[in-house]
Amino acid sequence: MAVLSIEQHPSLPPVGDALAGALGTVFANICVYPLDVVKTRTQVAKDSEDDTAATSKPKAKSTVAAVLDLIKSPSEAYAGLFGSLIGNASTSMVFFYFHTLFKTHAAKRFSTDGKLSIPADLAVGALAGAIAQIFTIPVNVATTLQQTLPPSRRQDLMATCRTIVQSDGVIGLWKGLGASLVLCVNPAITYGFFEKVRESLYGNTGGKLTPGQAFVVGAISKAIATIVTYPYIMAKVRLQAGAEAANPLVDGTLQEKENAITVLQKVLKRDGLKGWYRGLDAQIYKAVLTQAILFYAKEHFTRYTILMWAMARNMRAKVAAR
Repeated sequence: MAVLSIEQHPSLPPVGDALAGALGTVFANICVYPLDVVKTRTQVAKDSEDDTAATSKPKAKSTVAAVLDLIKSPSEAYAGLFGSLIGNASTSMVFFYFHTLFKTHAAKRFSTDGKLSIPADLAVGALAGAIAQIFTIPVNVATTLQQTLPPSRRQDLMATCRTIVQSDGVIGLWKGLGASLVLCVNPAITYGFFEKVRESLYGNTGGKLTPGQAFVVGAISKAIATIVTYPYIMAKVRLQAGAEAANPLVDGTLQEKENAITVLQKVLKRDGLKGWYRGLDAQIYKAVLTQAILFYAKEHFTRYTILMWAMARNMRAKVAAR
């Protein structure tokens, strides 16, 4: 069977693009998930021994220690996987749906040639990312808790969500939303550095890079963007894991309201500046690998989605013709 070319069927509706993006995200997430667990557990670890939540939080102090913990307990490598797959797939679907929808409408309304400027394209991406976070962050909050709690206190996804609501109210499912919205600027930073890194490494290529060059430039750009925004990434994870207070899944009490700024202040006072960047190496490995796998997988899943869409359209046409 001949390979279907995207150019032969260039347009997918928003829901089709969302499906292809979600499938690629699920595939990438499964590939790097143990590293995601390592990253999360390292981010919520504390240097202080007088931690009131110490009995419920992982004791890993570094990425290496967290990796060794997973080697000793391989079953923990996929703790919270089901919730993570649902959260990442739904986030990706919402993002790609609204990104395609907004981009199509914006190109028709504000562009004469059907193409958006770079700032407009980044704005569309940030808006789609913000909407995706608002809709899907409850699953991510529950998954973060599943990744960081010991097996004896871990619950399934729905039970974790119910316990969060009982402890903190419905608003507890949206912990870290402010930090997540701020982090929507990450793609803009990545793209900005992409152009500068490309010029520095390969000069004026006329916008054309080989796949290998694109991967190198993309990896470096993503790493720089991750370093710039990492304190907020860490603060978001700590908020979602309840790392700055006694764990609500343990004592069932409401805690003092926190935000990203207060979390950063506490971490700086307790652990110093290095506390802001604990787990950075795992975050960079995870972000770069996920991005690379996602781009590769989405390209293939897009082709299959186009094929399925064309087959479904032909079947509807045959039924209508009868």
